Amino acid sequence: MDQYSILGRIGEGAHGIVFKAKHIETGETVALKKVALRKLEDGIPNQALREIKALQEIEDNQYDLKPANLLISSTGHLKIADFGLARLFSNEGERLYSHQVATRWYRAPELLYGARKYDEGVDLWAVGCIFGELLNNSPLFPGENDIEQLCCVLRVLGTPNQRVWPEINELPDYSKITFKENPPIPLEEIVPDTSPQAVDLLKKFLVYPSKQRISARQALLHPYFFTGPLTAHHSELPIPQRGGKHSRQRLQPSHEFSVDRPLHESLVDPALVQGYAQ
Repeated sequence: MDQYSILGRIGEGAHGIVFKAKHIETGETVALKKVALRKLEDGIPNQALREIKALQEIEDNQYDLKPANLLISSTGHLKIADFGLARLFSNEGERLYSHQVATRWYRAPELLYGARKYDEGVDLWAVGCIFGELLNNSPLFPGENDIEQLCCVLRVLGTPNQRVWPEINELPDYSKITFKENPPIPLEEIVPDTSPQAVDLLKKFLVYPSKQRISARQALLHPYFFTGPLTAHHSELPIPQRGGKHSRQRLQPSHEFSVDRPLHESLVDPALVQGYAQ
């Protein structure tokens, strides 16, 4: 802690307090999490150890994706935060995972049915929920408990069966509860006043079988991202003003920007920020 200067308090959760701090030597701004230790003899809580391990192996995680955990800097850079519910993921072996892996509103249906084996599709479902929330200005599936959460999903996508979801009988909790048969509601009615390209992308995320959900790589090439109005480069985004007293100013690009510029040139190398993830 002697290497950092505390700038303020960012937030507080069930497992600790997050502070904004500056590295004294480099001047880099970082987030520091203070973990509450109720009994020193119990050692470091498992939750904290899981977060540390998740940060160390950040490319092989399943995240707790939700709007509150997506932080956008004043320069337009998106950062994923809070690894408290993240899980390390591997395609190899027969490892069983906890189904309590994401915040309820963004939890994939296989997790709601108690799946202990799953893949990166749970993250893609969460991305779809977040995308739909941005389009709709409100959460798509705001359930107050796991059963109601499943009801919210089924109410929109329709009651699943083996025809639309062949693996559904294999899920641990599928036979424990039955739901009234109901047909799906067209997503055009759920997110009205939305472009056809956006609705089509949303449909490709919100699919019952995990393997049939669009991959992140495929999603980046979807027509939605190439249909006007085109997305802005982060160097062209307006800088928000504190307190709202002044009108927003546009950040002057430090270099020429072209839509033909390869995407990877705009991305931050994870290796460059690992040293500042506390």
